[in-house]
Amino acid sequence: MDTAQFDQFDRKIMACLQEDGRLTNNDLSERVNLSPSQCSRRRQRLEEEGFIRGYRAVLDRDRLGFSLVNVISVTLATHNRDNARRFADLLSRLPEVQEAHALTGEMDYILKVVTPDLKSVSEFVNGVLLPHESVQHVKTAIVLETLKETGSLPL
Repeated sequence: MDTAQFDQFDRKIMACLQEDGRLTNNDLSERVNLSPSQCSRRRQRLEEEGFIRGYRAVLDRDRLGFSLVNVISVTLATHNRDNARRFADLLSRLPEVQEAHALTGEMDYILKVVTPDLKSVSEFVNGVLLPHESVQHVKTAIVLETLKETGSLPL
């Protein structure tokens, strides 16, 4: 199924679940104006075809002690497949890295990293990133204020 085959009900099901993944099938069916059985079949199809990849809780970063958000740009030492793989392997083992994106242009990667404090940022950059064989240069920015943060898609 491609996105052109979605109808208003599929889109509404996904939009409602983005907002609240804990909706029961009955609650969801009421919101999208479908019978519970039709809603359940559509939801199951969207899950099986990978359009709905999972459900998760959104945790409060500040209350859990990760109040500092850092945006870190990384330039690799060399640009070859093995070096990029080694860096990707490193990132996969670092739970404080929430997002990692490969880029075009001046820097190779940009990371969103959460830490409890400035000392932790320093330890992360100087103790983990910079000593890694694949990394040549790191540039760090600390987020002063988050104006918008969402994982929702514009359905």
